[in-house]
Amino acid sequence: MAIIDGLRLVVTDRPRQSPAAPPVLTRPRDLLITKAVAASVPEARHFARRAALRWAIPEEPCETLSLIVSELVTNVVLHSGSAYVTAFIVFDGVAVTVEVTDFGRWLVRDADHRVAEDGGAAFGRGLDLVRACTSRLTIHPSPAGTRVVAHLPVEESGEDQ
Repeated sequence: MAIIDGLRLVVTDRPRQSPAAPPVLTRPRDLLITKAVAASVPEARHFARRAALRWAIPEEPCETLSLIVSELVTNVVLHSGSAYVTAFIVFDGVAVTVEVTDFGRWLVRDADHRVAEDGGAAFGRGLDLVRACTSRLTIHPSPAGTRVVAHLPVEESGEDQ
């Protein structure tokens, strides 16, 4: 049965649809937004490790995730000139996706910006290291900044291969 009410058609023989329930997030995710300064590198590393431990990611991929986030945030601090850096981590049960974004432009440095505890470390191989640890690495430069996305497969612990 249809009733016309002015210009509006109201159909009464169909049940009313209830409003859709809000989507439920099924993938654990964490976001860090911090200043792009040397002290943010260990902060980002600890952020990644805490997330991985909360999500029960096995030890080896947990350490690799910490390394990846540390290297990518270090690149922002050293090369972007950005005031801030974001690190977004998502775990889908099979792989971890890390997205690090800055809001600056590539800088040419006159000198190293090392923190004291990195005094003897070799520099210049961060992206190669990240590339070697991940199944996929993409770099998206733009005039508004750079977004780097890395995918790290996570194998279940205790499985024989």
